[in-house]
Amino acid sequence: MVKKRAGNRPADERPAPDAAADDAAAFARAMSDVIRLPQDPRGRVPAAPRPSAPPARTSRPADDDEPADGFAAPGVNRREIKKLRGGGYPAADSRDLHGMTAAHARTVVRQFIENSRHRGLRCVCIVHGRGLHSDGQAPILKTRVREYLRSERAVLAYADAPRSDGGPGAVYVLLRK
Repeated sequence: MVKKRAGNRPADERPAPDAAADDAAAFARAMSDVIRLPQDPRGRVPAAPRPSAPPARTSRPADDDEPADGFAAPGVNRREIKKLRGGGYPAADSRDLHGMTAAHARTVVRQFIENSRHRGLRCVCIVHGRGLHSDGQAPILKTRVREYLRSERAVLAYADAPRSDGGPGAVYVLLRK
């Protein structure tokens, strides 16, 4: 008895070239009455990605660690950023930094975060302004506050506040419990 290898089949056992086309046609006939199920409303199964054009390049390179308007600490689900931005967490307290120097604002933010955690607050709002009146039109407080928040262990995530609370001129901060 001789064993046959898959790659060395005799010519009479190999499928005919049109057999694949016949199989495809048979499959299409079998599936002709199948109705596609609607998308899962709870979002448990991700939708198949649709082909699209590559994203347009911006003048500023994209930072993979942080979207333009939010941050999530390592291990924190990035959906928290969207929840913060949408007002999913109500801000229990807020602090306005308008008119402060960057150094003074850092001290105030550090104390505010520390006091808010001791009070058991989950989400707070820090109003830093958009920097429209800063020298060179660059947002100094906004930049420094967000740099500090990224380095603060007590901060799980932050995002631009909802428009009703200042939009890009304020930040919602999600604190550790």
